[in-house]
Amino acid sequence: MSRNLALIILFAFCLLGPTAAIAATGFASIQALGRNPSAAPKIFTAMILTLLFAEAIALSALLIIFQLFT
Repeated sequence: MSRNLALIILFAFCLLGPTAAIAATGFASIQALGRNPSAAPKIFTAMILTLLFAEAIALSALLIIFQLFT
């Protein structure tokens, strides 16, 4: 039972971190677009890169947890 509980807690942490990063990125990019709409291509590029890095971190963390618990 404790192994399953540890797995659930680790999954929660691995998903909450990148989710917070994605939410912060979305909020900041929409706020920046509201202030300066002409900078949309630069903001979009930075936003996509940040989202890709957040998803890569989440995926690698989940793969590490799967490897630890199998």
